Amino acid sequence: MKIVTVVGARPQFIKAGTVSRELLNYPNVEEVIVHTGQHYDQNMSDIFFEEMKIPKPTYSLGIGGKSHGAMTGQMIESIEKVLVDEKPDWVLVYGDTNSTLAASLAASKLHIKVAHIEAGLRSFNMKMPEEINRILTDRVSSLLFCPTRAAIDNLESEGLSFWDGEAFLSGDVMQDGALFYKSLAIKPKNLGIEGPFILSTIHRAENTDDQSRLRSIFTALEKLALDTQVVLPLHPRTRNIIANWGINLSKNIKIIDPVGYLNMVWLIDHCKLVMTDSGGLQKEAFFFAKPCITLRDETEWVELVENKFNVLVGASSEKILTCYHNFHFSSDFKMNLYGGGHAAKNIINTLVTYEN
Repeated sequence: MKIVTVVGARPQFIKAGTVSRELLNYPNVEEVIVHTGQHYDQNMSDIFFEEMKIPKPTYSLGIGGKSHGAMTGQMIESIEKVLVDEKPDWVLVYGDTNSTLAASLAASKLHIKVAHIEAGLRSFNMKMPEEINRILTDRVSSLLFCPTRAAIDNLESEGLSFWDGEAFLSGDVMQDGALFYKSLAIKPKNLGIEGPFILSTIHRAENTDDQSRLRSIFTALEKLALDTQVVLPLHPRTRNIIANWGINLSKNIKIIDPVGYLNMVWLIDHCKLVMTDSGGLQKEAFFFAKPCITLRDETEWVELVENKFNVLVGASSEKILTCYHNFHFSSDFKMNLYGGGHAAKNIINTLVTYEN
């Protein structure tokens, strides 16, 4: 059996690496990895692949930095050429990027089966490009690997029984990865903090491009930082936005450059609480037994909210501070919400069984 795996961003490589390591136990399965280049990442050097124990891509398409339409169209064209040459049995895609959608469309039109990992997730916000990508990818996939029961419920409510696809509760490959990388974690250089700290990340356009929301978030962080250190890895783009809007931050907030994944694992593992607008970091907080305050109005990971590991506050400084001081988070982090670290094995076993 031959699988073509298509990824386009560093987080997808980390997820795909988990499955690739499991594939080493199946000598009769060949994997070809395609990197679309959707997100240019200077950290993805040869050292990145060596440190993360991830196979290097066979194809690097270099398609990024374009509008959604131009990017997706060029990806479909280039991926189609790879698929015609490689003639795989399956195309394996992850999550909700333009790369995911492009690979799914290219494969389905060539009548090549698509397996979607992280299928069925919904924010129910159609203004998010990721939501559109998820829905369309799910619709053309033959195997839909769902990280949670809620994801399967979403697919069933959308009419899964009338599709050609089959959904499986696989668990979440991110938990597999978190467990694998915990022992490889590296403390960021020159971090310069001692004692408890809050780990915060802010990158979503709904926050960074809205001055009132961003100011409100930083108002809360400033007040929290008076009592507890706040570590904030911040992208240069967001730094520029803060400077242009004249948002002055005190030294109580420790702003650092974006860090590599192994550094981020260390920060999650050693912080006291996570405060983020990231989707993936909400789950990683749970994997490392840390409560999470989510700076968004909705989340795909509803089970974390329902079980009180996570609380949604939007961008309201009042809600952020109230939740930090008064919300009673669950401490039952042994609850098996995401497969307990066996998702990759479940996915490959299902693929091999399905093919036979």
